[in-house]
Amino acid sequence: MRQCDIGLIGLAVMGENLVLNMASKGFSVAVYNRTTAVTDRFAEGRAKGKAIVPCRTLEAFVGALVRPRKVQIMVKAGAPVDAVIEQLIPLLEPGDIVIDGGNSLWTDTQRREKYLKEKGLHFFGVGVSGGEEGALKGPSIMPGGSAEGWQAIAPIYTRIAAVAEGEPCCRHMGTDGAGHYVKMVHNGIEYGDMQLICEAYAILQATLNPSADELAGIFAEWNRGELDSFLIDITAKIFTRKDPETGRPLVDLIVDKAGQKGTGKWTVGHATEMAVPLSVIASAVEARILSSLKAERVAASQVLPGPAVTPYAGDRQALIDAVRDALYASKIISYAQGFVQLGAASALYGWHLNFGDIASIWRGGCIIRARFLNRITEAYRRDPALKNLILDPYFRDIIVQSQANWRQVVQLAIGHGVAAPAFSAALAYFDSYRAERLPANLLQAQRDYFGAHTYERLDKPEGEHFHTEWF
Repeated sequence: MRQCDIGLIGLAVMGENLVLNMASKGFSVAVYNRTTAVTDRFAEGRAKGKAIVPCRTLEAFVGALVRPRKVQIMVKAGAPVDAVIEQLIPLLEPGDIVIDGGNSLWTDTQRREKYLKEKGLHFFGVGVSGGEEGALKGPSIMPGGSAEGWQAIAPIYTRIAAVAEGEPCCRHMGTDGAGHYVKMVHNGIEYGDMQLICEAYAILQATLNPSADELAGIFAEWNRGELDSFLIDITAKIFTRKDPETGRPLVDLIVDKAGQKGTGKWTVGHATEMAVPLSVIASAVEARILSSLKAERVAASQVLPGPAVTPYAGDRQALIDAVRDALYASKIISYAQGFVQLGAASALYGWHLNFGDIASIWRGGCIIRARFLNRITEAYRRDPALKNLILDPYFRDIIVQSQANWRQVVQLAIGHGVAAPAFSAALAYFDSYRAERLPANLLQAQRDYFGAHTYERLDKPEGEHFHTEWF
């Protein structure tokens, strides 16, 4: 049997597309699926005539791999990954590499890496972003694992990744769970991006009542500027699609209930554990949860009135431009919060994450790919120790220039009774972060009053704590 460069277990669409991507780049790939019929169908269909070796048993699969063996697992996250690992361990030898390419929780990846290291095996948690098309044509790839293991798999993953500005969208993130953690935060930022776009849409609808064709034009125009991104691009295209049955815009017929798979909640949960403000992404997660309460919302709409609204009488294009500015400023805040979270996790786990590298590999292949990621890459290459993205001169200037429009749009949303939690959270974060003094002095007095939690004083040395008998 031919000795293959790499093997992949799990032939759902993502797995199949990654295999075809690898084969198209000159690598030979052994494949295995628990259901043999799936392997056979792939072998006789999309894999036919390519450097892809179908295997019907795990023993044959492992035997088809050149040493050190490289095995990528593409099965459902959780217990199924552990089950496949346990089946592989007796068949592998020290120095072989097991790779989990699914959306696993980073703590599971840390546990698995430690477990397999004790057995002499390398384990990699690899974040893969870009969906089915990215997997086939070039995704953004975020690998986490040992430096030695990375040397063995780097020639494959840097070759199959997307390319942006002449660079592969793949870098070694760090040890154990670093890759899956970066992918998780990527997904959290994706939640924020999508919610901000939806709020821009809602505000435009409430104030200007544009047609779907006009909305398509607005988003297409935005995509030609600094907001140029995959998500803005597909949003413009979504508004052009008509329902073949009714002739109406298809988006108007879709039920307003959003789904989620959990990575956004993981992102927010760990940010909270580390005491990192993540208000934009948290608002996006909460908005999805609220959207799922469709029946309750319909009932509430009948008994909970909103504000009396008069038609918007201002300059139409000026408002469209203001919404664009508010969207861009809020997007910057969302990314700033995400990178602060990455920094906190990097310090906690000793990953030494390179933020410039992370921004650079998100420029192509992934869902949040956008022009302004070039600017983030430049910001962190100028100052790798940058505390917060909004302190970089480029982004600071954008927010300063957008601030008046940003505030106008949030006020307009409130006045029209339009929920804009992510826009509002982004602006509140900006105002809190730039405030020399916050009302937390009163909060500390309250805590000391009811719980004797103590407080510090402005006129005393830092770190010295006081308690008052308030009663």
